[in-house]
Amino acid sequence: MKKPYKYLLVSALVAPMLLSTGCIEETFPTNGATQEQLAASSKATEALLWAMPAYFNKFNLLNSDAAYDWGYGSIMHIRDVMTADFPVVSSGYDWYTAWEQNSHIGQNYLSTQFIWNFYNKQVLTCNNILGAVDLETANDVQKGYYGMGLAFRASTYLDMARMYEFLPNDGTEPISPDGKDVLGLTVPIVTEKTTEEESRNNPRAPHKDMLDFIIADLDQAEEIISLASRPAKTLPDLSVVYGLKARAYMWDENYAKAAEYARKAIATGQYEPTTRDQWLSTTSGFNEPNSAWMWCFQAVKEDDAVQSGIINWTSWLSNEAQYGYCAAGPFNMIGADLYNKISDRDFRKLSFKAPENTPLSGQEPVIDASFAAELPEYASFKFRPGSGNTSDFNVGSATAVPLMRIEEMYLIEAEAIAHTSPAQGKQLLEDFMKTYRYPTYTCRGASEEEVVDEIFLQKRIEFWGEGLTFFDYKRLNKPVVRAYNGTNFSNATLFNTTTRPAWMNFVIIQTEGTSNLAIKDYNNPDPSGCYPTINL
Repeated sequence: MKKPYKYLLVSALVAPMLLSTGCIEETFPTNGATQEQLAASSKATEALLWAMPAYFNKFNLLNSDAAYDWGYGSIMHIRDVMTADFPVVSSGYDWYTAWEQNSHIGQNYLSTQFIWNFYNKQVLTCNNILGAVDLETANDVQKGYYGMGLAFRASTYLDMARMYEFLPNDGTEPISPDGKDVLGLTVPIVTEKTTEEESRNNPRAPHKDMLDFIIADLDQAEEIISLASRPAKTLPDLSVVYGLKARAYMWDENYAKAAEYARKAIATGQYEPTTRDQWLSTTSGFNEPNSAWMWCFQAVKEDDAVQSGIINWTSWLSNEAQYGYCAAGPFNMIGADLYNKISDRDFRKLSFKAPENTPLSGQEPVIDASFAAELPEYASFKFRPGSGNTSDFNVGSATAVPLMRIEEMYLIEAEAIAHTSPAQGKQLLEDFMKTYRYPTYTCRGASEEEVVDEIFLQKRIEFWGEGLTFFDYKRLNKPVVRAYNGTNFSNATLFNTTTRPAWMNFVIIQTEGTSNLAIKDYNNPDPSGCYPTINL
């Protein structure tokens, strides 16, 4: 394995490479064509369309050689290691310790710059196509592409809103370092029509304004996105718009609307939940689209991240990829407490290495039994290298990654309904679990809190490693508990919070305030180090 670069978190105060993203005048190269020329035909507009899914695989955005700088999959991983569900074996190769240990994630660090720059560049990629298409003169295909751009932008802002919105917690107060109230503030909104002057005085949008903006994009996308057919699941379609609306309304706690749109996504009839064989396949398990995947991104061998050999999704998420980062030491595991809450009858439990002398030990489908024997207990087998190839990164790392699965819609619907009708929500959960996971499942809860907690548990199991349950922890105000008897979290990550942790309110990079004065004094407080580790 290649030796990783020295792990440095560089201060924005001294690093000239930390560039502001407040200005929106930048455009991506188009081989000499202007945006007006690109908008002249459906084929030309496609160049801007495909830039959006391609950006998910953006490699080395900061030109820093940081081994977490490999695109959207890395941000999914960051969200997961901030929960109670994803311990990583301590290792000198682990580049995610800032987020695992709640350290160096304030406004002056490269780790913070990576996330902020990635999302803002993603917004720019979406705005490029939206600014290039004139709906009054566009043909139907171009209008459909425009709808896809709206869906991409809405998804990007929904992520940012949920990550950066300051919500009450047990570690920090809703007061910026400059003494301003930041409760409920998300991020500035930049559209294809925002001028440079406007972007330099663009405040963080409050929750309601951001929700209205996201829903407006999705409403318009809902009307026109079907005018163009999508050639691959790397592009959104109407079902994905429904799914994004379900997510947005869950964030807003508008549970009636969330249930409505989750059901609309299911009712399209396009998808079926992942089967046991699909889930546990050693060649195609969670590395290529199947009947359950609504939306995904795809790495190909020509991508820079794949060609890096070790800085990509498979390298960091597949313990079985023997050329990868995690296989060299920072193994991915499920939290022991969460593992122990999974029924032995549930095939999803076979995605993780069972402790010795337990009923499932040795029953997990693995690619290389001798290599698997060296992995620690609770190690993940969920994400397989491409075609089950554990040695050739050209094959093993050219995989797809799920962004939205139909199972999420079933569980959103169940939870949303449970908030007002616990018995009905419980029934929906039991129907899903008995039909698609194991037939003897029973939800023992009865009250709203009990049923919602059970659904939250099933989402943690179902979407482990997919970057989603962070949002449920934060929305539901759930604590992160890592210090307990039998824990498999490393000593430096042993935090127990009593509510959502402070670190789930992401901090904006300091240099952003230099170019956008409206947010200069309105940053979230730095949560780094605000919880003491617990000695067991």
